[in-house]
Amino acid sequence: MDKKSLRQQIRQLKKEHSAEELAAQSVKIMAKLAQHPDFLQAKRVMLYASLPDEVQTLDFLSEWKTRKQIILPTVVGDDIIPVELTDNCNMVEGDFHIWEPENHPYTGGLDLIVVPGMAFDEQGHRLGRGKGYYDRFLIKYPDVKTIGICFDFQLLEEIPTEPHDRIISEILSL
Repeated sequence: MDKKSLRQQIRQLKKEHSAEELAAQSVKIMAKLAQHPDFLQAKRVMLYASLPDEVQTLDFLSEWKTRKQIILPTVVGDDIIPVELTDNCNMVEGDFHIWEPENHPYTGGLDLIVVPGMAFDEQGHRLGRGKGYYDRFLIKYPDVKTIGICFDFQLLEEIPTEPHDRIISEILSL
């Protein structure tokens, strides 16, 4: 199956789950992340502000932004620009209806990058939304641990890949 067809299939699977089911799974997945040794050791963590059909991270961001340095992606043109989430920065709706912090670009290092995806496989391949933002971003951080988080139905046996696709270090799901 090609990537486009696989994205359509995953979108359909998401529609087969209620918002309550996805919220309950999100709480469990984020609890796993909160207990993960790499997350516990990390001081500077890049997360993401979830869209309604992704593993929900907004409560998690609120909980952890005062305990760790949390960095979020913002979209500028064809690139992800990391921006620090601080207590006093506003969140604004950016491209693709993604909530982004209004702050200066973050130029420091990262200890862990948590990555969303349409689907993942156990080999660490990731299917994104098709624009390549994370592939272009992750290539800049080859030595940083990456963790993909997804609902159980988004973890597949195999995902089609291309040479530019970045491999994710580990996948957390239920």
